[in-house]
Amino acid sequence: MTVTGCNDGEADETATPASVPTGLGSFYAQKPSWKSCGSGFECATVQVPLDYAKPTGEKIGLSVIRLPAEDKSNRIGSLLTNPGGPGGTGVGFVRQAARAFGNDLRHRFDIVGFDPRGVAASDPVRCNTGPQLDRFFATDVSPDNRTETQALAGEGKEFADNCKARAAAELPHVGTVNAARDMDVLRAALGDTKLTYYGASYGTYLGAYYAEQFPRNVRALVLDGAVDPTLSSTEMLVEQAKGFETALRAFAQDCVKAGFCRFGDTVDAVLATVSSLLAKTDKTPLKNTRDSRKVTESLAVMGIARALYVKEYWPVLRQALTKATQESDGTMLLALADEMVERKSDGSYSNQTDANMAINCVDKPNPPDITTYGKSATEAQKVAPRFGSFVVWGGLPCVYWPVQPKQEPKPITAKGAAPIVVIGTIRDPATPYKWAQNLAGQLSSGVLLTFDGDGHTAYLQGNRCITEATNKYLLDADPPKDGTTCR
Repeated sequence: MTVTGCNDGEADETATPASVPTGLGSFYAQKPSWKSCGSGFECATVQVPLDYAKPTGEKIGLSVIRLPAEDKSNRIGSLLTNPGGPGGTGVGFVRQAARAFGNDLRHRFDIVGFDPRGVAASDPVRCNTGPQLDRFFATDVSPDNRTETQALAGEGKEFADNCKARAAAELPHVGTVNAARDMDVLRAALGDTKLTYYGASYGTYLGAYYAEQFPRNVRALVLDGAVDPTLSSTEMLVEQAKGFETALRAFAQDCVKAGFCRFGDTVDAVLATVSSLLAKTDKTPLKNTRDSRKVTESLAVMGIARALYVKEYWPVLRQALTKATQESDGTMLLALADEMVERKSDGSYSNQTDANMAINCVDKPNPPDITTYGKSATEAQKVAPRFGSFVVWGGLPCVYWPVQPKQEPKPITAKGAAPIVVIGTIRDPATPYKWAQNLAGQLSSGVLLTFDGDGHTAYLQGNRCITEATNKYLLDADPPKDGTTCR
């Protein structure tokens, strides 16, 4: 759909203040106590209710960080951000990437990040120890017989049981609907009449739910690497597996074209080599020179998937596959896998995996048993032979989850919201391009901006066309023409 309309980009002092939900006045009126936390950043904690149905009950603190606007006299407001996941730390993202937003935005916005509830420093969900997660990730996710399927089920159930035992009070409240309500409290606490927001990957799902609940509070939302809210939990996983196949083919084309492929001289040959490698690794794990862990098929697939997220990692993936195919050495693939799940050198993990599972499992209904779940894995394997089983079986703990979701997948329209820009990358491995098309079509004010490129998400990746179109929208609330394509 084509959407027009803009304002001049200045803070709208005449705008009607956003209404405050009943019983939440004290949360909306709070003023964060900002303190210096190094390198020009300021940090604070914002309080929100654990349960919005009981606002006078237990409270949790959201960890927030900002890089203040450089031009105070022409400051527009705050640019709230979320890097995705779910489970990604927004505080860490802003510490790393705030200055990548460019001078135009940094002059006129505070660049703000926060750890959503259950994540990192915001009342984190913690379920599993390092050794437990090592075992979970190494488990064979391409079961060939009943014994392997039972082992997989056992790991999935143990994951869910650990969360029930160690985080039962938090699990019902970590879903996206509540995180979106938190964002409106943050908007008010930051002093903004309306929300300006950049969300990547899962951050698009969070942003869309914000717009659905608070459409009149939207100033400008950029949803980059979109998630389609109409899909079931297993439909999402099957489609994501297909996205990784698309990205692997693009990597193979680039590898062959560059002339550096020592494991195939055609695209089909490269893909066949990868398939053969994984089949062999399923039977005999690759060696690893870093520590005592063996590089199982699951860890090898995870390492490949990590490299497909960012095109700049493709040379690393070439080296890793060369070592794996020619020397049976999976050390580089394991390092990529560890980076994917934020495993530290001492064997401990961030809470990304626990939070990711906790949020995903309560956001959408899940299959009732492993047999039903397995049918989705079989379907995925047919359409995504190298990634289907790995991606789908990875969500198995949700079958045993102690908390049942309260909402069904549905289109998000955000009727009444200002124009919302949805960015889709055509060969995105993790959020397939058609998800962006679908979300932009569902939103009553959706505007689709396309990047004909590779990797996960488009903004902050250096494409001038995407950067200029996005920055203009964020600064002036003036969206690009619907259907614009950047190359």
